[in-house]
Amino acid sequence: MNQSDVLFLVTFLILLSTLTVFIVQFVRSRRRGGGDGDGRAGWWEGPWDDDDRKR
Repeated sequence: MNQSDVLFLVTFLILLSTLTVFIVQFVRSRRRGGGDGDGRAGWWEGPWDDDDRKR
């Protein structure tokens, strides 16, 4: 494996990871659009976030 092969592999991995990040962000934004409409959707939110809404 010479230097150009390593450069190709590194470039390919960077492009593949960038494409994966864009696809994941697109899917998450599409899924978030059908939520309850308050604009606070995310996997990090739990039932403890409902306490602030009741005040």
